[in-house]
Amino acid sequence: MNGFTARRAGRMSRRGFLRMGGGLAGAAALGGVLAGCGGGESSGGAVEITLGFIPDEAGGLQKILDRFNRENRGEVQVKWRQMPASSAEFFEQMQAELQSGRSTMDVIAGDVVWPAQFAANGYILDLSDRFTPEMQKDYLEGPTQAVQYEGKTYGVPWFTDAGMFYYRTDLLEKSGFSEPPKTWDEMKSMAEKVRADQGTRFGFVFQGAQDEGGVVDALEHIWNAGGDVLDGERVIIDSPESAKGLKLRRSLITDGVAPQASGDYTTQESQASFTNGDVVFMRNWPFVYGLLSDPETSKVKPGQVDIGALPVAGAGDTSFSGLGGWNFMVNAEAEDKIEEIWAFIEYMSAPEQQQTFAVESARLPTLKSLYEDQQVLDELPVARLGREALENTRPRPVSPLYSDMSLEMAEQFNAALKGEVSVEQALAGLQTGLQEISDQA
Repeated sequence: MNGFTARRAGRMSRRGFLRMGGGLAGAAALGGVLAGCGGGESSGGAVEITLGFIPDEAGGLQKILDRFNRENRGEVQVKWRQMPASSAEFFEQMQAELQSGRSTMDVIAGDVVWPAQFAANGYILDLSDRFTPEMQKDYLEGPTQAVQYEGKTYGVPWFTDAGMFYYRTDLLEKSGFSEPPKTWDEMKSMAEKVRADQGTRFGFVFQGAQDEGGVVDALEHIWNAGGDVLDGERVIIDSPESAKGLKLRRSLITDGVAPQASGDYTTQESQASFTNGDVVFMRNWPFVYGLLSDPETSKVKPGQVDIGALPVAGAGDTSFSGLGGWNFMVNAEAEDKIEEIWAFIEYMSAPEQQQTFAVESARLPTLKSLYEDQQVLDELPVARLGREALENTRPRPVSPLYSDMSLEMAEQFNAALKGEVSVEQALAGLQTGLQEISDQA
């Protein structure tokens, strides 16, 4: 029994029973009771909830929603409103709707960088008294940090993502290496030897384009060199540590380890080079591992690849991965349905549903316990291989104006990577530009 269900043990009223749906035992009990309410379509009087989320071609979400609606017939019914697949387009549409105060969305399944932006404008509900610190202990730390803003909790983590360091174990072994590099300098020397020994085209590929993927990649270099962007509302990006991280990132190109075109590489270009067998090391997201099993999309097989923590600038530094993933948030205009909405969020957040979503749709769970679940580990090997990265994630700067900050960082990080400006110039410009943006908050 998880924290959600335990909090409601012993409450047997209609709504109390409904809210038990959050845990495995509660879901089973709830399904049994509601099974006696009759079959067919949902009966009149059920509270309708609209969930907004991107398409899920794998089908896991629809399976879970069908199960919830079947078990809660006559009480609560959830409709899925499919939003644009692009996170940026989804955000723009959602922001416009929430600003108008007439959005039909009750539950927003949104990107990890949205809570602060929506919370600062009063668009979403404070869930601090529901998703308590005691409950949060069951979750990975990074995702729970991402739903915090000014000491309050504005969401519940649903599934997660993290920047991961892929490496070709077969190539390393042939060149006499038994483990992956710990520092970027070690990575460079190992890549050089493998390329000399075996003729591999590139040593390393990553995301350097002027987009959100490039921002996260650059932030990882800054973090892993000991730097950061914000300290509260104060901008601290212009530091020796940040400069060390970005100079190292630039050196990946100038030293010939990464291709010259890296400044334009998105996740797709770097993934294609790696799965084509042209690369020794790669920084990318967990989805790439799933592509290795398809002979039509990959010349590299799962048994030839492992995943580790991203290298750091120097010995003693801590490796951090950029946090991705999605959370449940509640439209402030839907407060009159909060009990039913919360029952739905509990249900979706429970181990059984997170396991289904992981197995069916390859979405990494946010509950710690599921990283010991054999079915999840068997069906989603990246949950096992990438666990170190998942346990050491950091959210992007938490600010109500993150979207504006991201655009500024994307431009300066990309210019520094391509050598159009020096790292020092880029950081000085960001120090001024980000502080001006932060002050607007």
